Amino acid sequence: MRMFVGLDIVVIALVILIILVLLAGVKTVPQGFRFTVERFGRYTRTLEPGLNIITPFIERIGAKMNVMEQVLDVPTQEVITKDNATVAADGVAFYQVLNAAEAAYQVANLENAILNLTMTNIRSVMGSMDLDELLSNREVINDRLLRVVDEAVRPWGIKVTRVEIKDIQPPKDLVDAMARQMKAERDRRAQVLEAEGFRNAQILRAEGAKQAAILEAEGQREAAFRDAEARERLAEAEAKATRMVSEAISAGDMNAINYFVAQKYTEALASIGTATNSKVVLMPMEASSLIGSLGGIGAIARDVFGENGKPASPAKSERPAPPRSTPPVNPFSPAGES
Repeated sequence: MRMFVGLDIVVIALVILIILVLLAGVKTVPQGFRFTVERFGRYTRTLEPGLNIITPFIERIGAKMNVMEQVLDVPTQEVITKDNATVAADGVAFYQVLNAAEAAYQVANLENAILNLTMTNIRSVMGSMDLDELLSNREVINDRLLRVVDEAVRPWGIKVTRVEIKDIQPPKDLVDAMARQMKAERDRRAQVLEAEGFRNAQILRAEGAKQAAILEAEGQREAAFRDAEARERLAEAEAKATRMVSEAISAGDMNAINYFVAQKYTEALASIGTATNSKVVLMPMEASSLIGSLGGIGAIARDVFGENGKPASPAKSERPAPPRSTPPVNPFSPAGES
């Protein structure tokens, strides 16, 4: 019985040892990581995420590498620019492990190596630029840093995806000078814009005055044209009326003669009455005097043209009696005196 009890203990111990050996050879790799396997201290292979088996006591896990994209904060450092201006700059770098074996065995302290390499290249790239160029071309700086750092870490199995400059701080006196320069530049732009606006307003006013003068000249020309046309038509009408009167006189129409003479006589009276230099006008104003004058003129026309429109014989013509006119009236004499 004692022999069987000791054998059972040995079997149980062997089973436990086998289980422990199997458990030591089973390795689980989480997602986003790569494990390197070393056999007697030499790299043999890389374990992928999932369940993996290694040889216990012969192989062991060497390095556990994170292959996810990681961020590395670059601390603030002072940089002297090309024009001897001192600025403080900090940044951030993003990198990813592409080859776990190279990242584990090609460089020691990977993060510290990437950090120092990034800081060195920041000083190199920013130091080759002027202050104005440095402040206005941050995208150019990021692009140059990315190319330089990525090329440097490629033998380590690392891929630098982004390098960004977070902040650039010039000295306070430079900031004040830049603020004054910006203010002066904005004042200059404001004055230029104001001058351009004044010039444009002057141009618009001049164009408006020019257009108004052109329209006024065109209106005057049109008015003159219409006035000339009206005078021409009036002259044509007057010539036509004169021609008709002349024809009527030639035909012996005494009414036409009386109408023509009366019209001219009335127009003459109107022009005399509206004269500004006339103070006293002495002339017959009664209708009977005007009719008598017209009758005398008609008698003269009958003597000249005859009764039928033919000239009368000189021996038989009689001189018509002169028309009776009203004696002139003195406007300065007392009422009732002639």
